Amino acid sequence: MPRNLHVVHSQGEWKVRREGSMRASKVFGSKADAIDYGRRVGKSERLELYIHNMDGRIADRRSYGNDPFPPRG
Repeated sequence: MPRNLHVVHSQGEWKVRREGSMRASKVFGSKADAIDYGRRVGKSERLELYIHNMDGRIADRRSYGNDPFPPRG
């Protein structure tokens, strides 16, 4: 089962990490770069992307194909 992605701040860097993983998939100097990377991976692997603030709280959540409540079209 695919794991969700999280954009988190740690030790002065922004990291993209898979849920349950201790190591970051990739490390960035800016939050925007980390979100861009997370969005690309999320779209290609159809995952959920959780974007955290510097304090660790979830600021935003984006669904890329795995949304249990998709919008009606």
